[in-house]
Amino acid sequence: MFEKYAHDEYKTHPFYSAAINMVELFQKHPQLIEGFSDYSLLEKNKEEIELLLNPLFPEPLLMNEIKAASVPFSFTSFKFTDRFKNIIDNAGDDYEFNVRNFEDDSMYIMACTFILGFVYGYNVDVKRPFYFDIPDKTTGTMKYYRAAFNADFSEVTPTEKAPQLTQEDFQELLNNFENIDIWREKFPPNSYIFKGFGLVSLFDVTSEEMLSQIKANLLSGGDDLIYKLQNNLRDFYSIKDLKLGFSIFDNINTKVCATVGKKSNSIILNKNAEIKCDENYFCEGIMQKVFVDHETFIISDVEQYGLNTHKNPFYQNLHDSGIQSIILIPIVATGNGDLALLEIASQRAYDLNSVTINKLKDIIPVFEAAVKRTSEERQNVLEATIQENYTSIHPAVKWRFYEAAEKYHQESLTSENAKLDQIVFDEVYPLFGQSDIKGSSNARNVAIQEDLTTQLTLAISVLEDACKTEHLPIYNELMFRVSSYLEDVKDGLNAGDEVSILDFLSREIYPVFSHIKDISKELSLKVKIYMNRLDKELNVVYEKRKEYEDSVTHLNDKLARFIDTKQKDVQEMFPHYFERYKTDGVEYNMYIGQSITKSKTYDNLYLYNLRLWQLQVTYEMENLAYYERNNMKNDLRVASLILVHSNPMAIKFRMDEKQFDVDGAYNIRYEIIKKRIDKANIKGTQDRLTIPGKIAIVYSQDKDAVEYSKYIAYLQSKNQLGKLEYLELEDLQGVSGLKALRVEVIYQECFNEKETFSFNDLMKEIEA
Repeated sequence: MFEKYAHDEYKTHPFYSAAINMVELFQKHPQLIEGFSDYSLLEKNKEEIELLLNPLFPEPLLMNEIKAASVPFSFTSFKFTDRFKNIIDNAGDDYEFNVRNFEDDSMYIMACTFILGFVYGYNVDVKRPFYFDIPDKTTGTMKYYRAAFNADFSEVTPTEKAPQLTQEDFQELLNNFENIDIWREKFPPNSYIFKGFGLVSLFDVTSEEMLSQIKANLLSGGDDLIYKLQNNLRDFYSIKDLKLGFSIFDNINTKVCATVGKKSNSIILNKNAEIKCDENYFCEGIMQKVFVDHETFIISDVEQYGLNTHKNPFYQNLHDSGIQSIILIPIVATGNGDLALLEIASQRAYDLNSVTINKLKDIIPVFEAAVKRTSEERQNVLEATIQENYTSIHPAVKWRFYEAAEKYHQESLTSENAKLDQIVFDEVYPLFGQSDIKGSSNARNVAIQEDLTTQLTLAISVLEDACKTEHLPIYNELMFRVSSYLEDVKDGLNAGDEVSILDFLSREIYPVFSHIKDISKELSLKVKIYMNRLDKELNVVYEKRKEYEDSVTHLNDKLARFIDTKQKDVQEMFPHYFERYKTDGVEYNMYIGQSITKSKTYDNLYLYNLRLWQLQVTYEMENLAYYERNNMKNDLRVASLILVHSNPMAIKFRMDEKQFDVDGAYNIRYEIIKKRIDKANIKGTQDRLTIPGKIAIVYSQDKDAVEYSKYIAYLQSKNQLGKLEYLELEDLQGVSGLKALRVEVIYQECFNEKETFSFNDLMKEIEA
């Protein structure tokens, strides 16, 4: 270009004199034309190179463009625009100018593809965006730039070392793009010479990059999601201490509460677990715009907001947290009006403003999609929890329900008379067991008796003190009637006694107490003591009963969780149906057979394994209940029972009751036995079969006794079970001929439920 405008024909052109000077410069410094490989000459010829490249770096664009000249296929740069210099200088002394997603091998392969196109005419499109992450020490955030490369001012020349490439070589390279060894074989190092220079231009893509990272982080989730998103938004807004929080608006209960998790990330909640949403806390504007209109609300200056709202509780919360500007972004989470509140806050006023909101337009849809997905996932978790805890659709049989539902929906597309299939599993073997809290009815009655005694005694004490202050015969008459009730309670509690006593107190005593408490401060305190002993909801003394019921609940929960955990383990042996109930104790049903599953082939060996497992777990539940006596106010004991039934049966899902039940008249006998067996006596005695400290195994066929005696002998060898009894049972209503094995439980001194045998451990023991 310079030689062109140095010709005499361009004497009148404005470039002529400058071109003459540049041609003279090249004559004095021929290396600028011929090229050099010594990087030190870049500094030595800095002024000349600056003059040479000035046409590519026009003065008006030096503060606008982010551009540099560099050595081909290297990030060694030697001329920059002013804006590029400022960015690098502001990155800090320890910053190295490197591409984020580019490795040394990638640079080598990229150079080879340039040679393929320039020398051999084989064009390979390897264009991909390259990014530079450059810190901004002024704001304390990271800026992200996309690079564009221009190689128009460079060329490549083969040396004698360069092999001649063929079409076959080209195809081999295309099939092995990531194999650096093949590229080095076809393009040996130092076999080609690159001349000239390249131009690299950067474009600020911080907003686009943050949007991409936010999407990626929302998809990946994880415990540190809030932390990652907060860093993204700090870079997006160039606010190094920006804070991000989330909370949930519960529309039904009109309150803001923390998201589900180990720790709340909400800014507006601060140290509160929840906030009641009303105009006593938030201002009218937030109530309308955020919770009704579902629109973004911004407070650019929290102190000014405080003046405008008479320093309402919301202002006080923000002020105490050091927040001076905040954005609240409501995102509809569910169909019932629940909201996810996105909270973005800063410690400085006007860091967040209406311009800030405008920049959020591209980000909000990403959060909306994530909230919708999270809401759906949460709903799925809730439905799974409901299904697991409130219905009888056990995972082992769920496939059959899906099968029936799929068939129904297919038929409903073509027929209005589509019907759901009956869910029946034929030829399954039942297993039943229970750990029943013994003497629960008597213990409950004793607790009621003690509470009523306390309540009546307190009432007499109030009336006695009233007599001393106010000598009214009515007090003596009421004391007599209360004392009569007290004597009756001490003698024993009959059905209806509690209701009649409470009715008497409410009708006859409490109106008098209303008068007594106004006589003097002493009597007022006495009545208050009485009323404070009453349960606020039941209006009775509920102390011993609460201790008893807390003990029952504690033991039930322990036993239920234990067998639930164990049962999931044994499902791996062979899928089978399992259902468990809490009563005064725990009882459960299991059914195993080929019809329960499609994935495995059934063999009676699985039934025998499951029976042995049941006996082992029953022993462990006995130990668990025995150990938990130390953790309960009431000393509760359990009695364990296993019912053996060797004939297969059918079970059917009852649509009206939403649970499985036995199918067929013959199988009803099994259900009758289950309901009555724990009340059975040993034949010829008044002694109950089920007693604490022993496991009862009820059967009707002698072969079952032979089978279980082997299991018992095995557990006896492990010093878990002791003395074995063979018993006959008194006939029950509608059932006769039952027999039982009853075996003593040997309790462990230091039982730990987390160190019990798994099913696999049990199998290894047997095989050994």
